[in-house]
Amino acid sequence: MFLFVSKKTASECLNLSDSTLKKYRLKGDWIEGIHWVRLNSRCIRYNLVLIQDWLHNRGNPTAHLQAIETYQKSLLSNQRKSRR
Repeated sequence: MFLFVSKKTASECLNLSDSTLKKYRLKGDWIEGIHWVRLNSRCIRYNLVLIQDWLHNRGNPTAHLQAIETYQKSLLSNQRKSRR
């Protein structure tokens, strides 16, 4: 399951500072809409599972791309509609 969490929770779970989270966002290491989402001008949520995968696979971007594809396929908007 993919879970979007607050900056505080992401920082605690990933053991990264708030400024490090922001740095990865602004540098483009993390993709908006995939690794993080902006709910409004003051509220950002982080995809904890994908960021953990990114951290584990920093040396293997191909493996991380597979995780991104799995995430995208899991979205309801990408599910095949069943025929009745």
